[in-house]
Amino acid sequence: MLSLIAQHGPLSVLCLGAHPDDIEIGCGGTLLTLAGRDDVTVAGLVLTGTQERQDEARASLARFAPGAVVETGGLRDGRLPADWDAAKDVLEEAARRHAPDLVLAPRADDAHQDHRVVGRLAATVWRDALVLHYEIPKWDGDLTTPNHYVALDADVVAAKLRLLDEGFPSQVGRDWWDHEVFRGLLRLRGVECRAPYAEGFHSRKVLLDLGATRRGDD
Repeated sequence: MLSLIAQHGPLSVLCLGAHPDDIEIGCGGTLLTLAGRDDVTVAGLVLTGTQERQDEARASLARFAPGAVVETGGLRDGRLPADWDAAKDVLEEAARRHAPDLVLAPRADDAHQDHRVVGRLAATVWRDALVLHYEIPKWDGDLTTPNHYVALDADVVAAKLRLLDEGFPSQVGRDWWDHEVFRGLLRLRGVECRAPYAEGFHSRKVLLDLGATRRGDD
């Protein structure tokens, strides 16, 4: 297995979620890991949610990535395919203000229709960024094998689970909001990349800059 170490230097990250809590469930451990660097800036954009849920989203992300600011689109939960034009406009407007190095977004083939819309649009709006698509466990049982992993240790996993509960009290108690589910997926992804725990990501296109001189350059 080849491990690529993120080069140190300023890193701008934009996190996209169809719903409040998508980002933290899908890549909260990754954000906690990045928070250990002093050269990383994080912003978030959540497209749907009631006012209560939008308030949760705005308060939650900064717990995972200090200083992170979350924008919300206020679109209809569960209706993003019908609101495709509005979703595209929200993302394009965000792109005028954010030129990130890394975009974290839902999977483009996610079984949830809202996730799919955001995942598919992410790579068309931010063509010059690395787009990693996170996974969200759900009733639909749509998980597939990731091709990118971020290794996590036990302390980061514990912090992720605690911050999920603190950040989204409206969801605590739902049958799918379960620490065993969240931890179990993280452990499985860890087994797959020989780490204690991991978050898995999918990416359709990755450019590896290995420092090679372009042909024809002197």
